[in-house]
Amino acid sequence: MYSFITLLSSWAIPAIIVFIPLYAYFRKVPVYESFVDGAKDGFDTVIRIIPSLVGMMVAISVFRASGAMDLMVGWVRPFFDAIGVPSEVLPLGLLRPITGAGSLAFATDLIKQYGPDSLIGRMASTIQGSTDTTIYVLTVYFGAIGIRKGRYALKVGLLSDLIGFAAAIFVCYLVFA
Repeated sequence: MYSFITLLSSWAIPAIIVFIPLYAYFRKVPVYESFVDGAKDGFDTVIRIIPSLVGMMVAISVFRASGAMDLMVGWVRPFFDAIGVPSEVLPLGLLRPITGAGSLAFATDLIKQYGPDSLIGRMASTIQGSTDTTIYVLTVYFGAIGIRKGRYALKVGLLSDLIGFAAAIFVCYLVFA
């Protein structure tokens, strides 16, 4: 079974790459022209979302460089210490909704420092998989289609990140502690 799955996974993407143009050709779709039109639309989308991405990157840099993240971690640390959540993973819970690359770098540092099989390393990995980069997603997708009022989406996204963070901690204690 393992060899079948390995074989299937190694041929899946090449098969899709061959299948789609062949299918389009037999359906009399102008493959190359459709590709060029899609690339042109993609380029227009990139141009539309660049201002939103630049604004988000500046805001993230200001958030981290100003010490606001450390201040927020300091505020919530006593509560999390009281319920037994390691304070080392708190910055990851704050970073993950904002930046994927920043949270991945932080999780990597935690895993290097404490080890991949430590409770903190496992929590960092589980948090990475249980939460999303909500602000980045809203910036890119809402910017691409021109949505200006995303406050409910932001509230729901951040609430789901909080629930994902709590669930990751709970599951790690349940399974690994």
